[in-house]
Amino acid sequence: MARLKSGDTVEVVSGAEKGKRGKVLRINQESGRVTVQGVNMVYKHLRKSQKHPQGGRIQLEAGLDISNVMLVDPKSGKPTRVRMEVDGNGKKVRVSTRSGEPV
Repeated sequence: MARLKSGDTVEVVSGAEKGKRGKVLRINQESGRVTVQGVNMVYKHLRKSQKHPQGGRIQLEAGLDISNVMLVDPKSGKPTRVRMEVDGNGKKVRVSTRSGEPV
């Protein structure tokens, strides 16, 4: 089970985008990169096509290294590490180390 999942709210803890928060859009486990909504925006230049008849450039999110983001604790609203625990039913759950609450 991964420590981050799509839809989680994360905060960037290092790099040029430090301090920004956003929702996880995609995770690439093979390359260890995560795409966060509204963070690390880049321009992509497009050739004219049926989908984009004008061509031009669009702005979209580029990937960040997964080590540069931390999950935001739902209770305190601060970045936290995540640990795995087994609940009473024998299922693995993610637990915030800051508050001890399941994520």
